[in-house]
Amino acid sequence: MESFEELNINRQLLNAVADLGFEKPTPIQEEAFPVGMSGKNIVGIAQTGTGKTLAYMLPILQQLKYSKVYKPRVIILVPTRELVVQVVEQIEFFTKYMNTRVLGVYGGVNIKTQMGALTRGQDIIVGTPGRLYDLAANRSLLLQDVKKLVIDEVDVMLDLGFRFQLNNIFQLLPEKRQNIMFSATMTEDVEILINENFINPEFIAIALSGTPLDNIHQSCYLVENFYTKVNLLTHLLQDKETYQKILVFIDSKKNADRLFTAMEESFWSELLVIHSNKSQNNRLAAIERFNDNNARVLIATDVIARGLDLDDITHVINFDTPKFPENYMHRIGRTGRAEKMGHSILFSTENEQDAKKEIEKLMEYGIPSIDFPADVKVSKELTLDEQPRIIEKNPHKKRSYEVGASFHEKKDKNKKTHNLGGGQKIKIKKAKKYKNPISRGQKPKGKR
Repeated sequence: MESFEELNINRQLLNAVADLGFEKPTPIQEEAFPVGMSGKNIVGIAQTGTGKTLAYMLPILQQLKYSKVYKPRVIILVPTRELVVQVVEQIEFFTKYMNTRVLGVYGGVNIKTQMGALTRGQDIIVGTPGRLYDLAANRSLLLQDVKKLVIDEVDVMLDLGFRFQLNNIFQLLPEKRQNIMFSATMTEDVEILINENFINPEFIAIALSGTPLDNIHQSCYLVENFYTKVNLLTHLLQDKETYQKILVFIDSKKNADRLFTAMEESFWSELLVIHSNKSQNNRLAAIERFNDNNARVLIATDVIARGLDLDDITHVINFDTPKFPENYMHRIGRTGRAEKMGHSILFSTENEQDAKKEIEKLMEYGIPSIDFPADVKVSKELTLDEQPRIIEKNPHKKRSYEVGASFHEKKDKNKKTHNLGGGQKIKIKKAKKYKNPISRGQKPKGKR
């Protein structure tokens, strides 16, 4: 398909798409449009950066007529607050020449502000499952008129533990609706969600997770440990002409903060970090600074960076090797976009080689190795996770040994007995386990 005009969308949408500089539909947009217009349920499997938002919004906006009704007709669920802000912004671009009301709802801000916005009437609600359910539960958000439900990045949503809220939202929605779901991976949890809630969905798969992108140059370094990785990253970032805009992926919030602290002195004016423990304002400000080229390096965890529209990234640096090979594909998909050449560099320790092999097996491609630079210092400092574990012996644990020749039974006079007086002694019998106590007034069994 050579242009959006071949989709026969209305002039308002065509003008908005043209203003954004989009000339022709991406494969996912081309395949999803007729299915979306038919009203069938859709399950789309596509990587980040393939134009998923416009793929599900084009048929929705084409069919969404002007209405003064204050109840929303379209619900879009995304996993993070940053994605809510991003999707709302994109929809506002798409509806530039249309009279469409769109509202984003998410946690971390005053819920009363969002309740007030709902009373003024909305056509499209974009939200995280937790806050959207809270608004529906207190009757601020009425879902009886919803005709379209979109769930984007559903695999991340399930990883974050939103299954309970999703199931509750399904219960509140009208049964007669179109379900549209997009995911980068088809996990077992995603399959269960589809089977339980979608009726005969149409599957659309574009750029499956194991397909390496042709316009991304991949390479890897074998690195000793965490702080040697810090030294290597510092060495690479000294070349500002080559490394112009860098997204550094790391596995956890704790390690993200540790890396930021280790590099802050060298790159304090160029370095940003975002993860789920950062405040909402901090996260949005960091993304804005990075996209406006006011910072060169962004350190991020997988969940936070998933799905974000981060522009013109020259290099993705995998500071660690992802345990799940699909996550590697999500990471490197952040560069090499809009037909530009991108670069992905993997830092991998000896302990991470098995995970690296799984990535290569998924891609059916061996990531080329680069010799470790001779002028980069190999650190002897280890993080707590890298330090060898010392298993201490429990001094209270009973020894297990065989009875030797020196062992002998106790003499009768040393065996535990109870003195009844008058020289009578009886051996104490072990109490019967779980025996019910004799209640007050109860006669012993067998006695009258």
